[in-house]
Amino acid sequence: RAGLERLFGNHRELFWGAGGGRLGRAELLDNACWLDREPLLDFLGGAGGRLRMGTLLSRQSCQARLRSPEGMSLAEFLYPALQAYDFLHLHRHYGCRVQLGGADQMGNIMSGYELVTKMTGTDVFGITVPLITSTTGDKLGKTAGNAVWLNRDKTSPFELYQFFVRQQDNVVEKYLKLFTFLPLEEIDHIMEMHAKEPEKWGPQKRLAAEVTKLVHGREGLESAKRCTKALYYSSVEALEAMSDQELQELFRQAPSAELMLEPGMNVLDLCRKANAIPDGPSGYQKITDGGVSINGIRVTDPETVLILGQHILKNGVSLLRIGKKNYYIIKWLRL
Repeated sequence: RAGLERLFGNHRELFWGAGGGRLGRAELLDNACWLDREPLLDFLGGAGGRLRMGTLLSRQSCQARLRSPEGMSLAEFLYPALQAYDFLHLHRHYGCRVQLGGADQMGNIMSGYELVTKMTGTDVFGITVPLITSTTGDKLGKTAGNAVWLNRDKTSPFELYQFFVRQQDNVVEKYLKLFTFLPLEEIDHIMEMHAKEPEKWGPQKRLAAEVTKLVHGREGLESAKRCTKALYYSSVEALEAMSDQELQELFRQAPSAELMLEPGMNVLDLCRKANAIPDGPSGYQKITDGGVSINGIRVTDPETVLILGQHILKNGVSLLRIGKKNYYIIKWLRL
């Protein structure tokens, strides 16, 4: 809910603020508010009496479930009826006449259309949009376990930005048209420039920027760019500008440690206090072999004394990397 409200707020700020136009109010509702109060017998006698079994069974989604090894439960079979009732309730109480959903929701939307027209006689409409798929053609979503979320706690601005910046050439133009509000003429120009300089990944970067800005606002986009520079370009300036939240989002699985800087403390001391290397000769050799980096800079001398501004950034943080992918976030106390 918070993600949707933020998205509407960003849309209002980005596209309606300067032009003097007015964006209508968006209201988010939980269907439990009416389904929990609807007696089962009343539901079956009302909506249930208007929906035909033959029509529901003929839906492609229903047929696919019936043919599957698991079969179809009664709860799954009744789901289209409940979604159709949602449309009826929204039409009666809020004047809703259009239901929007993914292409895989066509059957459920048709059930809603039939129920509303039969019970009210009003013309209503359904719109489906193409599903987002992976490079292998699989559907993206929470059921498939590969969802991209609007909630920052589940998909950070950096992760959202990287998802779109990695899209392949064969889908990026379609995604620019689906997920951004760029004029079609501008999209055509972006693709023309891409044909001349494909190595710059211009459409992907523009797509990632526009979507991230819409979902997380201008600050969210700046956060994604800082994280990108810090991780992929070893930018010390970007690391110094990162907040604790951004560090945790960028290195979700990274252990963190709070340490006191002691006089003469060196690289070997840091690695051992952070439990990043084993004790003994093997840990020492890990450093001398070039397997340790601090703030993106490789260190090979275990006896190197830690220096403020180099090994310890202005924001009191050190990013320790062991090997290629093992990160440790060090927060220094009382510098």
